[in-house]
Amino acid sequence: MPSLSCHNLLDLAAADEAPLPSPTPLRLPRVMSVASPASPTSPSPPAPPRRVIVSHRLPLRAAPDPASPFGFAFSVDSGTVAYQLRSGLPANAPVLHIGTLPAAAAEAASDELSNYLLANFSCLPVYLPSDLHHRFYHGFCKHYLWPLLHYLLPLTPSSLGGLPFQRALYHSFLSANRAFADRLTEVLTPDEDLVWIHDYHLLALPTFLRKRFPRAKVGFFLHSPFPSSEIFRTIPVRDDLVRALLNADLVGFHTFDYARHFLSACSRLLGLDYQSKRGYIGIEYYGRTVTVKILPVGIDMGQLRSVVSAPETGDAVRRVAEAYKGRRLMIGVDDVDLFKGIGLKFLAMEQLLVEHPELRGRAVLVQIANPARSEGRDVQGVQDEARAISARVNARFGTPGYTPIVLLDGPVTPQEKAAYYAAAECCVVSAVRDGLNRIPYIYTVLRQESDALGDDTPKRSVIVLSEFVGCSPSLSGAIRVNPWSVESVAEAMNAALRMPEAEQRLRHEKHYKYVSTHDVAYWAKSFDQDLQRACKDHFSRRHWGIGFGMSFKVVALGPNFRRLSVEHIVPPFRRTENRLILLDYDGTVMPENSIDKTPSSEVISVLNRLCEDPKNRVFIVSGRGKDELSKWFAPCEKLGIAAEHGYFTRWSRDAPWETSVLAADFDWKKTAEPVMQLYTEATDGSYIEHKESAIVWHHQEADPDFGSCQAKELLDHLENVLANEPVVVKRGQQIVEVNPQGISKGVVVESLLSSMVKTGKAPDFVLCIGDDRSDEDMFESIVCPSNASVKLPATSEVFACTVGKKPSMAKYYLDDTVDVIKMLEGLANAPSQRPRPAVQLRVSFEGSL
Repeated sequence: MPSLSCHNLLDLAAADEAPLPSPTPLRLPRVMSVASPASPTSPSPPAPPRRVIVSHRLPLRAAPDPASPFGFAFSVDSGTVAYQLRSGLPANAPVLHIGTLPAAAAEAASDELSNYLLANFSCLPVYLPSDLHHRFYHGFCKHYLWPLLHYLLPLTPSSLGGLPFQRALYHSFLSANRAFADRLTEVLTPDEDLVWIHDYHLLALPTFLRKRFPRAKVGFFLHSPFPSSEIFRTIPVRDDLVRALLNADLVGFHTFDYARHFLSACSRLLGLDYQSKRGYIGIEYYGRTVTVKILPVGIDMGQLRSVVSAPETGDAVRRVAEAYKGRRLMIGVDDVDLFKGIGLKFLAMEQLLVEHPELRGRAVLVQIANPARSEGRDVQGVQDEARAISARVNARFGTPGYTPIVLLDGPVTPQEKAAYYAAAECCVVSAVRDGLNRIPYIYTVLRQESDALGDDTPKRSVIVLSEFVGCSPSLSGAIRVNPWSVESVAEAMNAALRMPEAEQRLRHEKHYKYVSTHDVAYWAKSFDQDLQRACKDHFSRRHWGIGFGMSFKVVALGPNFRRLSVEHIVPPFRRTENRLILLDYDGTVMPENSIDKTPSSEVISVLNRLCEDPKNRVFIVSGRGKDELSKWFAPCEKLGIAAEHGYFTRWSRDAPWETSVLAADFDWKKTAEPVMQLYTEATDGSYIEHKESAIVWHHQEADPDFGSCQAKELLDHLENVLANEPVVVKRGQQIVEVNPQGISKGVVVESLLSSMVKTGKAPDFVLCIGDDRSDEDMFESIVCPSNASVKLPATSEVFACTVGKKPSMAKYYLDDTVDVIKMLEGLANAPSQRPRPAVQLRVSFEGSL
């Protein structure tokens, strides 16, 4: 079977599709011959780390120029976020941009052009064959992934322009991302550079990059929405995309909603939990902590002020003021796409004029339609709908000299846009789903800067804003609306036009204070600092790559945390005389996801062989009940069992059960059980487990989010009602458990050690293996002798081992239960080292006396 990690992913078409033709080889010129920030010219003073900004398009413009050797004249596109964010980076930090050429110059690929752009603009182009780029961008990105991220499932592609998932297009997407990784590989200094990847076009890039550079410092910011997990989970390659994001060190989103949906997808697809610590959200992923950041992108204040100060802007303001003199002007600026809600906005304008006749002849909505970023019937459909509705409304309510809806779908200069912003009393954004949309920010700043355009009146503005837009949470003074409710939008527009000037000024001041202090420089600086913080432990850990293709991931381990091998543990095992082996059950010798929890014949066999050695004391230390464990391990005559976290203990099958004397009164169960029953009835998939010494609420079969939420509530509820009882309420792996005080796996281990010491057989070898939080108590008892009540001999060999690569008090790890059984097999097959007989020397003293 072909691997997704092979070089040419275009050859991996789905089995039921015709194979794709082999694409033209990517031309990736050598660029290191050109002086660049990647090659420091002097050893001192040390330069700050280089920032490598990776986006689909380079922040460049290309205009045809016959005099240029490349056929185009290139200039900086200062309107792109990829370029604007430079204002928030350290002034002396080198910056390198990587991306494809502007669409107009896409065919101008050459080594000479690469060197020219690198030397003059610090831009390094990625060359993609035109057919590959078309399948990657217009196929998978814009007509499958982008609609789905905006909650549009590809159910009716013929009418809405969306495409169903096609494996061949996905392979094109991966091939394009791999080409970006190839380009990065040529210039990246992974131990120093900070890589910042932008948007959904490059979702797979962190995986390709992490595979080549395990310690690379990678940040990713998603500029589009991240849909709810129910939508995202419809993607056939959903696991690949989530794992790709988790291969970054820092993942950024505009709003908490988007971040929450991503965290939910991680939980439901990969079983990962997150923690919030000191204001940061982190996901533990194979020993790495992936930080999740929430901060919307701001605007470039300097660029807007330069537009305002341009002479052309003043002329445009005067023209607009004269054209709409005596009118109540509202402004809308949107790209032409399905989700901007332009048609709904026009319907709301129509409803406004129907319900408020006094605004006829006065209220005007100017809609600037920016060019579409993609192609297809969906774009044409949006344009046709907007023109049809505006024509109908204008025909119904228009009069000579008055046009209710002015649709500007041709080229509009930045200066003309600034003039409309400055003249409009209200800005209307009715997108049905949008990642951020900085239009309200721009409108607020240009209204504030209108004094530079000849307007010295007190600054005021009103924003009618869809609640489904990413900037909505940050603009608390806006009139938030549901764009699907035409009546609500119409009423909001009316409220904006009738709002008292004092209230308009207050709302405007509130917005301007936020927008001016949270500009694009603030956003970039914050992300850059958090990326450095997220990567600060890279060189204090060891990294290993595991997995194939898009399942690749990096395991990061502490310098003293290593895999426990048979070769490492067998020598001390052989030379010791009194050994104690402590094994958890579920998740350690029995897979956690196994339906039948009965131990296999292999487990029984290896335990019996270990127990046959008189130098070994083997114990199963589990939270399960004693009757269940007794039944399962009846074939193991010499096996010790500590049940219910050590409340019950026996040293062999025929030995009596010893009960902890710490707890004898279980009246508290009468209080705890009704509370648990209440949550069981309210949480589908949960159930209660009754033990002699404890009571446990399980929610592993419940909805992950709801079960976790209910577990937290139950924990608080039980702690309140049992505050005066001699019990401990603990939350474990998908459980909430109530135990008597003083009962834990750590306590039972100390008891076993104490008993062995008293009999004169202090263990000189201890092996403890477990997988969850309760087992950390065992590890602490043997790893931290200063905290233990029983002291092991100084020469004791101690091996605390956790199952799975994760933060733990253990110093060793094994990958899974299969590795645990192999380890035990290795010990069972290792004969004890027999002491050599003493050599007797005979000395003759004949004749000496």
